[in-house]
Amino acid sequence: MKSLFDILMLVLDVVWFFVIAHVIMSWLISFQVLNLRQQFVAQLWYTLQRILEPLYAPVRRILPRMQGIDLAPLVVLLAVIALRMILVNNVAAFY
Repeated sequence: MKSLFDILMLVLDVVWFFVIAHVIMSWLISFQVLNLRQQFVAQLWYTLQRILEPLYAPVRRILPRMQGIDLAPLVVLLAVIALRMILVNNVAAFY
């Protein structure tokens, strides 16, 4: 069962990394540091979009619309933190 705990923690770490990378890339694209016309940047951006959109879509349906501000990544990060806390506090159940 410990391996199940380790796998869940790994998945949450990967989701955390992807969301942080997506947020940083969106800022760099918005401030025109990165250009989507570059093939590598565009491919990385669309890959992150496809991976994270299933997580963002339900959150976006719940949150109210805000003018130009997307709070879905923040909510997903908070959910990842909460899940990690729950798993760590209940690690005894995995033994």
